Amino acid sequence: MNIAIRADASPAIGTGHIVRCMTLAGALRAQGANVRFICRRLPTGLHSRIAEAGFDLALLAGEAKIDEAKDAAAVQAVLADLVVDWLVVDHYELGIAWEQSLRGVAGRLMVIDDLARTHDCDLLLDQNYYLKSDDRYDGLTPPAATRLTGPGFAMLRPEFAERAARLRPRDGAVRRLNLFMGGVDQGNAVSAALDALERVDLGGAEVDVVIGSAHPYRTEIEARCNSVAGYTCHVDTPHMAALLAEADFAIGAGGTATWERCALGVPTLALCLADNQREVLSNASRAGLLYAPDIDARDTEALAACLKAVLCSDGLRNHLSTASMALVDGRGVYRVASAIIPMSVDMRPATQADCEDLYEWRNHPSVRSVSRNRDEISLADHRRWFARVLQDANRKVLIGERDGSPVGVVRLDREGDEVEVSIYLV
Repeated sequence: MNIAIRADASPAIGTGHIVRCMTLAGALRAQGANVRFICRRLPTGLHSRIAEAGFDLALLAGEAKIDEAKDAAAVQAVLADLVVDWLVVDHYELGIAWEQSLRGVAGRLMVIDDLARTHDCDLLLDQNYYLKSDDRYDGLTPPAATRLTGPGFAMLRPEFAERAARLRPRDGAVRRLNLFMGGVDQGNAVSAALDALERVDLGGAEVDVVIGSAHPYRTEIEARCNSVAGYTCHVDTPHMAALLAEADFAIGAGGTATWERCALGVPTLALCLADNQREVLSNASRAGLLYAPDIDARDTEALAACLKAVLCSDGLRNHLSTASMALVDGRGVYRVASAIIPMSVDMRPATQADCEDLYEWRNHPSVRSVSRNRDEISLADHRRWFARVLQDANRKVLIGERDGSPVGVVRLDREGDEVEVSIYLV
């Protein structure tokens, strides 16, 4: 399967579009797809990251404001040598006219958006949180289009899901703080946050400051962090998941990083740096996922006051951490990739050889938490139960496998004209 992705990055629009599309590209490649990026504006650092990741990259000429018709024609030319199964677009300057122009170029078209615009697509993704997300795109997409909405579909790198599975909500003192205002931070909100931190008693907490290599004030920020004990500046770090997993609190801008922090349960003071972040942060704050005061991100005094308020409340931070982890598990990219390339799962009947595996899976806390009997089952009781099941014509246990590895269990229990279906992942 061939998939093309049209996205850009720049100081004005940030790096988030490219970063999340690279995450999606990685998940699609893992399912056997070939991915080609098509970009017009791209900082050198991201150009290198795409190349180092092994993805094909086509660069369109021109840096000026995008003309949709000309951009569509340029994309058609770039894809002339390729039979494209899916074309993915993640771009605020490209809309329905562009989409309609490229309908004949790809078998299907996916749009990543969060502006509630009208689209001509087969699949729409809006990974942000809204209080009324279910009807946000009513009448704005074709009736047959699939819509994936909410941070359950947030496209985070695999390491976030891996670490999220091992973490618990934060509860206690702040020993480590994470500060990240986006990959570009053209307005230098990082320095304003550092000014605010100087006005707050952190009780000896260490501070990780994360910036991109293209940050316009990189030299000053690095020098400042080097001059303060406990402060560390990380530039273009590939270890963001590890840094957040170690953090007890975060200060950050909106965007994809919002859901990275939520997935890892980091209670966050979130600041709006762009108009398209305002509604998302307000809704997420109302839902208790983060603390988003309605202040100017560069108002040092106001930011310091808000920091003092949230740092002095262990209960508030624990609430934010618990609520965010309950909503975001970090596995959104796999859900999106499966909507593009449905994952095939082979089903087979369970046999006596599966007895002890089933025992381990059934006793896992995540499975017991949604079972009628939430107590841990003894191996002896399990063996007796499983022997009865294998002999009962009204009961079936099926094991789902992908590439030879178990991924889930389906149990069917018939009683009269009804069958109860039980499903869990392993």
